Amino acid sequence: MTDDRPHVVVVGDIVLDRDIDGRIERLCPDAPAPVLDVTATRDSPGGAGLAALLCAAGGARVTLVTPVARDLDGRGLVEALRPEVDVVALGHDGPTRRKVRARSDGHSLVRVDDGGPGTPTTLSEDRVRAALATADAVLVSDYGAGVTTDERLRALLTEVAARCPVVWDPHPRGGAPVAGATLVTPNLAEARQAAPDGASADAASPDALAQTLRAAWAARAVAVTAGDRGAFLATTGDEPLFVPATPARGGDTCGAGDRFAASAAVVLARGGLVSAAVGAAVADASAWVVAGGAEAFRSRRGMPQVTGRQPVGGAPDEEVAALATRLRLGGRTLVATGGCFDIVHAGHVATLQAARRLGDALVVVMNSDDSVRRLKGEGRPVVGSADRARVLEALDCVDAVVVFDEDDPREILAALQPDVWAKGGDYGGRPLPETDVVRAGGGRVVLLPYLDGRSTSSLIERTGRARARQPEEVA
Repeated sequence: MTDDRPHVVVVGDIVLDRDIDGRIERLCPDAPAPVLDVTATRDSPGGAGLAALLCAAGGARVTLVTPVARDLDGRGLVEALRPEVDVVALGHDGPTRRKVRARSDGHSLVRVDDGGPGTPTTLSEDRVRAALATADAVLVSDYGAGVTTDERLRALLTEVAARCPVVWDPHPRGGAPVAGATLVTPNLAEARQAAPDGASADAASPDALAQTLRAAWAARAVAVTAGDRGAFLATTGDEPLFVPATPARGGDTCGAGDRFAASAAVVLARGGLVSAAVGAAVADASAWVVAGGAEAFRSRRGMPQVTGRQPVGGAPDEEVAALATRLRLGGRTLVATGGCFDIVHAGHVATLQAARRLGDALVVVMNSDDSVRRLKGEGRPVVGSADRARVLEALDCVDAVVVFDEDDPREILAALQPDVWAKGGDYGGRPLPETDVVRAGGGRVVLLPYLDGRSTSSLIERTGRARARQPEEVA
């Protein structure tokens, strides 16, 4: 049976990410330091290992070329990757590189890095060349351990860059991209550090840096990522392209660079244009931040995916609860409201602004297209869920949008557990079906009035009447 998936080869430095979760309820008796009572420890592949998993999640067949230490952690990393990624192991100088994070209540307390240096030692050039020979795209995931400065690997990457797309995710301690790389993806800080001497990098705009670095690296394109602003893409054309990001409030940016590079590599492996790859990468990186970043991805790996109720960005119910936790950090009050929001009008805006005043963060739970169709009939929604969500997310009073597929929001509210459920409209004392769910989660229900004469149905009706009169008026 043939495998029709595109083949992405990831070349880079692997890291073991270890998350230690716990509670802090006391101080150490011999020092003014908190005591973390550990409740859980999770190990997962980081660095190039995370990039490889993200390519696999994007629908690619993935081979990872990486140094692997001959220790218990190295064997554990290969075992964790094996169900989704083929590993071509190179020799590794020193023990497995680890990033150990101690966390409490969603906050990172400290990170401890050890192991390494991780420099490649022995490698079979024939095995690496064989893996690269069938690649539809190559992603170089540089984490500063020496893969991108190894002359043997650089020679092989230079060869492959002449025949297939190479995406290069650089690191300040790594080697420069090989000439002919299809797309290099530094963030703004990396771009400023990599700029040639005399380029006034600190004052340079991201678009100017992208153009400067494309020439300096002899790359076909450079995309400088600028956080929640988006990315600035310089190609062989005269003017750079700005790809704006959807604002991601209150999320976790950890791993967003890996998400960006992996998405771009998969699009290029499928034959997409560089501009399309960067557009998809910006959208995926924004959704990644909203969904909780690398921590959320690591915490749900291996868990069954829940269909139906999906937040924008494709996160399952576990991430709805994680979203609520993040928005509550610091004792903030979480408010939720919901509806179809088919054509957003002044009545919607007034309701959302009023709901936001009831607390510190507002989540909008929005009916999916299928749900709107069942509730409102054929011909609805007028606007698809992705566009409806994007309009709502653009409002300053909205912190996040979650899409659900049921006919009422009870199941999604059970996962979200808001402190306040704000419902627009006059219900005349009738109980809402979701009241029991909200109260069971410790929340309360507050009703909000609509602005008179504003509704989507009335807008559609008035538009239809106006169109019907138009021929007579012209005549």
